[in-house]
Amino acid sequence: MAITAKEVQKLRQSTGVGILDAKKALEANDGDMDAATQWLRVQGLASAAKRADRTAGEGAVAVVRDGNVAAIGEMRGATDFVAKSEEFVSLVDEIAARVCADGEDATAQFQDRIETLLTTLKENISIGRVYRLSAGDGEVVETYIHQQAGRGVNAVAVVVKGGSEEIAHDVAVHIAFDKPTYLRREDVPSDLVDAERKTVEEISRNEGKPDAALPKIIEGRLNGWFKERVLLEQPYVKDEKHSIEQFLNGATVTSFAQVVVGT
Repeated sequence: MAITAKEVQKLRQSTGVGILDAKKALEANDGDMDAATQWLRVQGLASAAKRADRTAGEGAVAVVRDGNVAAIGEMRGATDFVAKSEEFVSLVDEIAARVCADGEDATAQFQDRIETLLTTLKENISIGRVYRLSAGDGEVVETYIHQQAGRGVNAVAVVVKGGSEEIAHDVAVHIAFDKPTYLRREDVPSDLVDAERKTVEEISRNEGKPDAALPKIIEGRLNGWFKERVLLEQPYVKDEKHSIEQFLNGATVTSFAQVVVGT
């Protein structure tokens, strides 16, 4: 089948490979983007850190903390112009505040407002992800938000047990920049782990690694894969010699949530 320049560019952006490698991968997999991405990884050409499943988009996020409760709200839109508008940003602030006060189901209260904005802004907009976290006895909840062009684009809420608000805030900042997907290794679905184990084994064999060394090599690469995704195992952004678990020094993260615009 004919491979278009647009398809090649999309694969290049998601994997970081060159034009020729991207075209070859697509041709070898009949234009299937996911299969081509996996093929590139097995060939040792694509970076595992690249996320092919990220979807582009615009919007805004807001985070609100009230006592021992914090909430994140997201509004999605199609253009940067609308996402930065006063009406759009104001509404996402209200959504986060209402979710903090009344729970995640409170978003239903905003349907009429959404319909009005659809008419006035002439763009397809919708409520995106919402999260509400509560701190219990001996816990603290903290938040962080990164602003860009007058709107929130990266919001985090985290609950820490046995630690100070300062520690919780530092963890929230780390999450914003390192974007973990899971809290601990046990939270990663087993099918994802099995698939990654198979992939790194193929990569290692293609590199000509001796069979006797494969188990250790595979485990080492899997550990690196976990460190990219698991919060407690990530190197702390302010001191990469220590993991987040070591930075916590006996405190524990009981839950966290993050919303990044465009993901």
